[in-house]
Amino acid sequence: MKNRLALLLALVMVLSLFAIGCAPKDEPTPDPTPATETGDAEPAFEFPSMKLNMSVSTSDISSWYKGAVKFSELVSEKTDGKVKITVFPNEQLSGGSQTKGIEQLQSGVTDLSYHSTIIYSILDPQFGVVSLPWLLPNEEVVDRALAGEAGDMINAILLENNIKSLGFGENGFRQITNNRREIRTPADMKGMKIRVPGIKMYIDLFKELGADPTAMNFAEVFTSLQQDVIDGQENPLPIITSSKLYEVQKYISLWNYSYDPIILGVNLDLFNDMSPELQQVFQDAAQEANAYQIQLNREEGAAAIEFLKAQGMIVTVLSDEEIAAFQDKMGPIYDKYEEIVGKELLEAFRRASK
Repeated sequence: MKNRLALLLALVMVLSLFAIGCAPKDEPTPDPTPATETGDAEPAFEFPSMKLNMSVSTSDISSWYKGAVKFSELVSEKTDGKVKITVFPNEQLSGGSQTKGIEQLQSGVTDLSYHSTIIYSILDPQFGVVSLPWLLPNEEVVDRALAGEAGDMINAILLENNIKSLGFGENGFRQITNNRREIRTPADMKGMKIRVPGIKMYIDLFKELGADPTAMNFAEVFTSLQQDVIDGQENPLPIITSSKLYEVQKYISLWNYSYDPIILGVNLDLFNDMSPELQQVFQDAAQEANAYQIQLNREEGAAAIEFLKAQGMIVTVLSDEEIAAFQDKMGPIYDKYEEIVGKELLEAFRRASK
């Protein structure tokens, strides 16, 4: 009897030990987001530390400068502060020369810039297509052309010049001011001495309208107007207001005769050395910054009209019929410059207007 009881107790102990050994163990729940030593999630990409320089032609109160600063801030934010871009206004890096500014971008002396296609056309006349008179009549056509086939062709020409385009900002439509009389017809311009940028197309254009065009650095314009060396000048509205030309000009005619985009360019060698992830950061930041700069520039332009009226300027808004009288005189300009800029490129812009 005792032997049977002892055997039974031994069997119960064995079964109990077996049951304990087979019971499931509580496992710790794995952390779905591995942490670094500081407890933060690891970044998706590692970016190199870089210090880059960006040049703009205009002052630190301009929409150009503000757009460039926006771009710099976005790149820094998207790279956790590892890529820093310092923005220099007023062509400080090129001693005031816009042409030299583009040359520095081509060679890599400067890393990035905002420059007008007018200045690019001094280096390559094909860029002058955008400035042809009344080719782009309004902002809707501008946006469609530069976002489409025509803009792609401009970007391809930039690549040939060792510059990668990160998109377009704008200087805006160019208007004309003077001290002699209201301009409504081509006859009103006869003999008037007008300062123009130093490219031949503008000189030829104003001669065709009967004016006396004078190429001059913009830094000399205010004093030349003040001293009656010239009668007038042409520029987008934000430039006219920020340069206080209303202090030395009485009349302004709004005729949108020539559109002036700016290019956010990066040295191509620098861009090609970047990882695909960093290239995408630059492109995304540029798209947002360009949209911001364009919006700011257009808001400033709209506000400028009322501001100039308040300063005592006589503001003339030309009708479609009045503009057509100027356009009718542009045949010789298009005949000459179609060959210079290229028929295929010109037609791409014309298709965007339809």
